[in-house]
Amino acid sequence: MSVSIHIPGALRSYCGGQATLSTSATSVRAALTDLESRYPDVYRGVCEETGAVRRHVNLFVNMDHVRDRNGLETPLAPGDELTILPAVSGG
Repeated sequence: MSVSIHIPGALRSYCGGQATLSTSATSVRAALTDLESRYPDVYRGVCEETGAVRRHVNLFVNMDHVRDRNGLETPLAPGDELTILPAVSGG
């Protein structure tokens, strides 16, 4: 069993339209590194050139925001779900 990465609609065109990707990464940082190597355009939509997560992108492991856990060092286990959730704003 692997970790599922849920891709937001705005980034799906960069990974062949897939809504969910799989990885065997053991941390959020490792999952992002895997994304960078397999789907660099998806990675660029999530992370800045410095490797930091973009200001308006939120990452959740299962139901927990990684900010409330160990940040990018948050561990992942088989069966976990990593959700990429861009912030939505407007007037």
